[in-house]
Amino acid sequence: MVVTAFVVVTIVFLLLHILPGDPALTILGGLSGEPTEAQIEVVRERLGLDDPLWKQYINYLSRLVRCDLGKSFVNNRPVINDIARRIPRTLQIVIPAVCLAAIVGIPLGIVASTHRGKWLDFVASGSAVVAFSLPAFVSGLLLVWLFAIHLRWLPSGGYVAPAMGLGPFLLRIIMPIITLAVGPAGMAMRMTRSSTLEQLSLDYVTTARAKGIDERRVVFRHVLRNSLIPVVTALGLQMGRMFAGAVIVEAVFNWPGLNSLVLQSVLDRDYPVIQGVILVVALLFILINLATDLTYGIIDPRIRYD
Repeated sequence: MVVTAFVVVTIVFLLLHILPGDPALTILGGLSGEPTEAQIEVVRERLGLDDPLWKQYINYLSRLVRCDLGKSFVNNRPVINDIARRIPRTLQIVIPAVCLAAIVGIPLGIVASTHRGKWLDFVASGSAVVAFSLPAFVSGLLLVWLFAIHLRWLPSGGYVAPAMGLGPFLLRIIMPIITLAVGPAGMAMRMTRSSTLEQLSLDYVTTARAKGIDERRVVFRHVLRNSLIPVVTALGLQMGRMFAGAVIVEAVFNWPGLNSLVLQSVLDRDYPVIQGVILVVALLFILINLATDLTYGIIDPRIRYD
């Protein structure tokens, strides 16, 4: 984790320093008229942009150790404050979306595998293919058309904090969660089906059936537990990818989360905000992978971490 985080920090720092555009000009863009060379030099000196690249990198690392992600070039607010305000809103849709994908995808995968070659298998498999082939902006707009415009059951977008009203908050979060969960649910279904079919063909299942053990007990107590490790791995990776997919979802539903912040920062060339958001998301992805690995020991007691 430490090595990966260090590599991510270095890559983000280097990539953002080769982007076109001058941060000093971005900051001075709100002034009337063209900024003078003296004004540009003052801003560049204040930001440390005149220092050699290696010195900027050392300064950046030293600030990170103090949990200082710098200040925004645009609004001069601490980046950590903007991230702390936005990241819970993104997690509010990412975490329920992962849970929904697992709740829908895993049972469908079990049904498809236990009815292989039958109509239930074809329906579940076909639905899964459509689910993970459908772009998020298409499924999101379809949900808006159906539930907001045609049926008028849900608002089309926007954000209301839970403290301002739990009912309005829940009404606005339903469609973003479903949109974000559609693709991972299809993936979870396909992974569960293939993994379960592999387990059902093994000798221990044949032995259990020969002993007269109920088929439902064989599937849910023995086969499912052994089938979940690849499914959990895929869901862990999907959760990390959801932070990227949430960019589209937040744009469709006007959800003011972390991704809308980084999108606006890219347009403004607000380097500290971009660096801060990418770093936080990368660290979250690393932590998700760690949690996924530790979950293996819970699913399969034969796995031990010494």
